Amino acid sequence: MSFSPADATIRLIGPDDSIADLTEFLHRAYAQLAAQGLLYTATWQTDDVTRTRIARGECYLARLGGTLCGTIIFKSASQTSGNPWYDKGDVASFGQFAVDPGLQRKGLGRTLIALAEHRALETGAHEIALDTAEPATHLIALYAKLGYRFIEYAQWGTTNYRSVIMSKTLRQD
Repeated sequence: MSFSPADATIRLIGPDDSIADLTEFLHRAYAQLAAQGLLYTATWQTDDVTRTRIARGECYLARLGGTLCGTIIFKSASQTSGNPWYDKGDVASFGQFAVDPGLQRKGLGRTLIALAEHRALETGAHEIALDTAEPATHLIALYAKLGYRFIEYAQWGTTNYRSVIMSKTLRQD
């Protein structure tokens, strides 16, 4: 199948979007990581957890035709917290980031990350950060390729791994 990120429509989640469909999509998109034994929240979250997570930021959905094919949650610096780097005050973040496994490595993920980076700049952040599992070396390498650097480790209460906090400078004053 030929695919370009421009083929997808990306927009904020709306009241008519199905939380159940988003939760199921996240489980499917994170299945490979779950098979590796990594308990990302998105591998097990319920619809209620999905609602809670999207309420903490701006949840964007990517659709191809009418089918959900990607998602990302952007959090402004005022919404980002939980460890020393996230608590700095000028660090935005993104999470609950997923692309349909059949569309990975085709540019949609990069488009979603670019959207989060753009929103971070618009909201006045100097950095944008993320966290991922330390054993997910392929994801760490991807983020490094996109300009993200290692900051610190974190241990969240809902995961079974140590997380790597990575960040990218957006602008310098």
